[in-house]
Amino acid sequence: MTLADLTPHMILFLAGVVAVTIAIVTIALAKDKIGSAAIAASLAAGFAALTAVTVWSEGVWLVVENHTLNLWGIQVWYDLLLSVSIALFFILPRARAVGMNVLPWILLVALTASIGLLAMAARLFWLERAGVGDKPLS
Repeated sequence: MTLADLTPHMILFLAGVVAVTIAIVTIALAKDKIGSAAIAASLAAGFAALTAVTVWSEGVWLVVENHTLNLWGIQVWYDLLLSVSIALFFILPRARAVGMNVLPWILLVALTASIGLLAMAARLFWLERAGVGDKPLS
């Protein structure tokens, strides 16, 4: 593959790989016990904007088509469902500890996946830094 072969979709794919690699390294090296509300909120907003453009450009139904087209589509769908479930498994006890009403957040996550999780994490981190509720769980 040469630079001339890079399509806009491939560029977006590679940009995601780079962004997630940077995020994982940053998270792994961080010493702070509470994440950054500003970063989580910014990521939620950015991903929501990309999602809005995608829905406007290609429609909502294509999500279902993409995830039922072949076994890879189904595998990616199951991976998304499992990842969201695991994230909620870890985040819900902390959210309850700071007094968040988790049902609306679970509904947001169910409808938007990572966008809702990032928004929920932003709110959680903000409340933890503010010292609301119990001490953050280690």
